[in-house]
Parts: sequence; structure tokens; C-alpha cells
Amino acid sequence: MRALMFGRTAQGTVAWMVALVLLPYIALPLYAVFGHGKFHGYVRARRTRNGRLNDLMRSVRPLRDSERALDPDTAPRELLALERLAELPFTRGNTAQLLIDGEQTFQSIFAGIAASRRYVLIQFYTIHCDGVGTHLKKALIERAREGVAVFVLYDEIGCEDMPSSYVEELRRGGVTVSAFNESKSWFARHSRINYRNHRKIVVVDGHTAWVGGLNVGDEYLGRHPTLSPWRDTHVRVTGPSVQGCQLSFMEDWHWATGEMLTLDWQAYQAAPDGLPVLVLPTGPADVLETCGLAFGQMIAAARQRIWIANPYFVPDSHIVAALQLAAFRGVDVRVLIPGKPDHRTTWLASLSFLPDMTRAGVKVYLYEAGVLHQKTCVFDDRLATVGTANFDNRSFRLNFEITLVFLDARFNQEVADMLLRDFQESRKVGADALASRSLAFRVAVQGARLLAPVL
Repeated sequence: MRALMFGRTAQGTVAWMVALVLLPYIALPLYAVFGHGKFHGYVRARRTRNGRLNDLMRSVRPLRDSERALDPDTAPRELLALERLAELPFTRGNTAQLLIDGEQTFQSIFAGIAASRRYVLIQFYTIHCDGVGTHLKKALIERAREGVAVFVLYDEIGCEDMPSSYVEELRRGGVTVSAFNESKSWFARHSRINYRNHRKIVVVDGHTAWVGGLNVGDEYLGRHPTLSPWRDTHVRVTGPSVQGCQLSFMEDWHWATGEMLTLDWQAYQAAPDGLPVLVLPTGPADVLETCGLAFGQMIAAARQRIWIANPYFVPDSHIVAALQLAAFRGVDVRVLIPGKPDHRTTWLASLSFLPDMTRAGVKVYLYEAGVLHQKTCVFDDRLATVGTANFDNRSFRLNFEITLVFLDARFNQEVADMLLRDFQESRKVGADALASRSLAFRVAVQGARLLAPVL
């Protein structure tokens, strides 16, 4: 009955019901872990919020609304739809710096941490105890000893290899650390293993934030023996949009610890003529499938170009259809995926979409200069996105993600120029790309596609 009433899709519901009836001793434990339709505890914490969080939301909303970049009466409806999905507005007066690959990103983040005076918020899906991870630990402890309040939030699944000594050193150094599900019971933690907090957020003093595809690890600097060089993208923003980033962190921190942080909620306008930015936090606590709907809306609204760079391109049927229809409309649709995978099963599943995409006129490129991990998009000549979300079922429905949407022609062109360089280091493939491969490879590709809903 639970599978019937709360299933996300008809296919998934039928699969669970058949398995639960025919193989109950196997299916029931799996359903306890993977069968939940929503992250219910977080839903209650976010939607019905206790008094303190409600008070914060009431006090922050007028500040956000006062910085609105769009007039609700005259703005294009496709942009207002994104605001409704995000439950946040496009804010004006922001600056954005595109950070390409690990060296630029970590140099910027560590410089920001070193310049902090009041507080630092750190949230990553993965933190490795290697060179970069050790550098981060030392930098945070140094700021904590200087009286800066430092808070670190990490995902248990992404950090399953993190030694307890790493966390203890941070805590002894004055850093407040929590796992996303740390305060929950053993059963609650393990029954939510399918829901991962994939966000990567750094906020310094409430006026600067970093968001993008990079976690904390040496591989992001090209130091991994096989996963190298690593191609990724991050972005640094200042201005009112930082409020949305730290609001996302605050909600996650409140869920993890039950604590309210004393943060600066004043809207800083970084530049009077700065670009409009929308902060789009998404996840399984949303009433709707916000992430998939937002990208579906941007695809449907595009008229000139749709350029997508994503490492895990395993879209559901409505995204596939939206891209195909865009290509039929004459839109320049390009999809850049890895030629060298870091997760082979997901990569094989993404290759299964090549015939469907290319036959409709979508141009698919395999990046061959290294490992592709960036999550960036360009829509027409004004809209661009940089964030953490992949084009797969996990990001669209299961993971907690965050995407920054930029409404600016200059920044759009900067992202487009970056992607043009990536296309030049890639190989364009056609509908017959799989035909020349071995039968075993083609079987593996189709078999991996069957796993698409859980990849």
C-alpha cells in the first residue's frame, strides 16, 4: 500500500509492488532504504518550521524582495516561473567570477577564508583527507583560533572514507562540524542512504559565496593517478544572492543539528549595475520536483541555443523530449559528456541516449582532454547556470542540490566561450557511434540504462 500510494513514477511503483509480493525477504529491506518518496523529516523541518526558523524566514523575505531584479508585472513569464520554483527572486546588484578548474577555484576559496572576519560556512558532499583536505582543515582551524565562527557540514555518504581523526582535529581547533544526518538515529540515517546532500557551498561573512561542481580533494587539482586532468567549474558571487546561498546552508544545518546560527542577513549590493542572479536550492523536500522542472522550463523557453556540460547525463523522458523538441525547433542543442568516465556504469547509461539525441538533431560531444565533472549550461544569449546538479534522476529527484542562474549577456558569453574551448577538445559523435562497438559493449550500455532511475 505504501509503494502504491507514495511511488514517484508508475514504472517504479509497479516494480516495487511486484518485488514486494514475489520476493518480500529481499525487497522489504531494500524498500526500507530506497523506497521512500520524500525526505519526510526534512519536509517537516522545512515546511512547518519551528518558531525560530519561521521568524528568520519572515525577517529575511522582505530583504530579498527589496532586492528584486524583475518586475512581477512585466517580466517574462518563463523567468517568473523559475522564481516560483526557487521560492526566491532574481536579485540585482551581484557580481560573478567564473572559476575554471581546481587551481582557480581553491585559490579563490582559500583567499576568501583567509579574509574572513566573522564567520565561514563550509558545505561539501565529499571532503578527502589529502593535500587539499589538509589545507582546508588548517585554514579553518587558523580562522577559528582568530575568533572567526567556522561551521562545516558534510554528507556521510560522500565522506564515507573520511577518518574520524579529521573531524576531531577540526573540533579541537574550534570548528563546529556536523554530518547531514549526524543527530538522527541509526535507522533514520541508514534508511535515508538514497538521499544525499550533494551541495557545495562556501559563504564568508554573508557577502561572498562559492558554488559549483568541485568537492575537496586532490583529484580536482589533477593529482589523481588515473582521474587526471580534471575539468570542472565553480563560481564566486557577491551581493544579495549570497543570502540565498546561506539560507540553503541554514536550512540544512538546522535539519542536521537543530541549531540556529547567528548570521548576517543584510542585503549587500556588490555593484549598482551588477547582474541578476537566482539561487535555486532543490531536493527531495520540495513539494514538486523542482530541479527537473526548472531545467525543463529553461530548455522549453530557449530559442537560439542550449549548451549543456554535465558528467552524468542520464535524463528522464521529459528532459529527453524537451531537448529533442528544441532541436526540431532549430535550436542549437549541444550536450557535452565525458569521454573518460569516473563512474563507468553511469557513463555507459549516458551513452545509451546517443541515438535518441543525435537522430533528433542534438549535437553530442565526448570530452577527451580529461575527466569532465562540470555542471554548466547556456540558454540563448542571456541565461547561464553553474551549480551542483547532474542531469539524472538522482539530482532531479533524490539529492539536495543548488544551482545559480545568471541573467546577464556578458556572463552568458563568458560561460559560452569556456564551453566552446571544451567543445574543441571533444569529439562529436553521431547516431551510429555505438554500432561500431562490440556486442558486449552495446549490451552493457543497454543494461546500464535499466539502472537509470537509481544512478
